[in-house]
Amino acid sequence: LPPGGCRAFWGWLNAVFNKVDHERIQAVGPDRAASEWLLRCGALVRYQGSPKWQQDYNALPTGPLGRYKIEAINATDSCIMYRGFDYLDGLEHVTDIKLEKCMYIQDECLQRLSETSTLQKSLQQLKIISCGNVTDKGILALHKLRNLEHLYLSDLPGIREKERTFHALQQALPNLQLELDLE
Repeated sequence: LPPGGCRAFWGWLNAVFNKVDHERIQAVGPDRAASEWLLRCGALVRYQGSPKWQQDYNALPTGPLGRYKIEAINATDSCIMYRGFDYLDGLEHVTDIKLEKCMYIQDECLQRLSETSTLQKSLQQLKIISCGNVTDKGILALHKLRNLEHLYLSDLPGIREKERTFHALQQALPNLQLELDLE
């Protein structure tokens, strides 16, 4: 492989993993299709009524369509990227998302998250940790998540205007509990 060829290959593979298959969503329902996407990319999901995190793609539970509803997503070290975010559109029960060390997560992803109408209703907790491509613009975009109760931000070097950004976010979401661990 040429220098950087390996990285280019993984970038390509990750792009393939994130390609949205709308027919699959139709066939198996949004929660199952999103589970497949998230696990393929190395993230974990937890279903409503279960304490257990699902991490093995081959052990995804089967059963009647729509039986397993994603309640929490832990995308630590995963390769989820913007192009896969269409998978989030049909999820109605997600209360908790953790984005940690996600190298493909950037402002557009947070904007997209914030504009997802089902997440505007359901999402209560969001953690964004060590995502180097996130800036103030991405954090400000979260203001549309009107039911967000807790936002934890840590190790985000792209955030330059902390006070202004967080003040604007608190104005938009007065009930939001903001927890910061930033330099």
